[in-house]
Amino acid sequence: MSDVAKIIEVVGSSDKSWADAADVAVQTASETLQEISGAEVTHMTAVVKGGKITKYKTTVKIAFGVNN
Repeated sequence: MSDVAKIIEVVGSSDKSWADAADVAVQTASETLQEISGAEVTHMTAVVKGGKITKYKTTVKIAFGVNN
């Protein structure tokens, strides 16, 4: 693991739950980032239509190692 980490912020979305939206964000980020060491949920929002939540959105800060 690197001694230096970078943090980016990503937004995942899901029609199931905020937890699933966070998982989507981390899984998608892991396709292009190596050494992901942590994630912090910072914000949750939803799209509402007809009085029901139709889309969950979760903002996640992702930390990953920087190669020296």
